[in-house]
Formats: sequence, structure tokens, C-alpha cells
Amino acid sequence: MTIRLRAHHLLCLLTYVGKGYSPAFTANYDRVAERLSRGEDILLVSGPDDVCAPLLDELEPHCLNESVVERDRLATQDVGELLARPIRVGARLDLDAAMLGRMRQAFSAGRVRKACGGCEWNELCSTIAAGGYGDTLVQRSASPGEG
Repeated sequence: MTIRLRAHHLLCLLTYVGKGYSPAFTANYDRVAERLSRGEDILLVSGPDDVCAPLLDELEPHCLNESVVERDRLATQDVGELLARPIRVGARLDLDAAMLGRMRQAFSAGRVRKACGGCEWNELCSTIAAGGYGDTLVQRSASPGEG
């Protein structure tokens, strides 16, 4: 199967530790994290994705706000530069152990953090990154030939 993610969630998944906007949001994100850890591929989408799904029933879901669209734009730029390839809607990514490690290293160094400005989770994510990502729920083991 394929996980549909918007661009800024490529950054959020790096530090996800089971905290979120609501119990339904967290339960859903836990399932997405498990799927990512099992190696399901990612399809980059525009707008609400598999992580956003529980929020779409709200009266005014924040995932439709222009500020979130701007986060996606900034994350697209940063991740594209890091991976040295264009990251666009419709792109497919395989989040293997090497890519996850590379993205986390860049996140810790602040090289892919433009999209994080103004985010209410920024401080928590910084703390998790500074702690070495030990309690994060998205984990990938290197497969034979990976690394």
C-alpha cells in the first residue's frame, strides 16, 4: 500500500512520538507511523493527507489554512535540496533507513526546518531531535544492501 503525505509531514514524521491534536488524530498517526516503519512507500500529495484525515470533520480544519500550504511549499524546497532531486506532488518516496537517517541528521542541523517556523510543535520536535530521536515511532532497520 501507499501512504499519502503532504510535504511538511515528511518533516513531522521525523520526530513523531505519539502526541497530537486529539486522541483520534494520535491513534491515526500511530497507524501511519507503523506503516512507514514497515516500509510502505509515500505518495506526495497536495492538501490533506492520511495524517490529516481525523481533522477533516472539524468545523474549520487547520490543515486547509494557507499557513499550512506555505509549510508544504517550504518543506518541498528543503527536502528537495537535501535529496538533490525535485520533490513535487505525485512524487513517490521510499523512506528507507538511509533516507530517514539523512533527513533526521539534516533536521537536527536545522537544514530542513524552514517549514517549522510558527508551528506549535516546533519546541517539542527540537527537544526530540536533540535527544537523538530515541522515542520516535517511525523507525526503519537497514535491509540487506541498504546503508
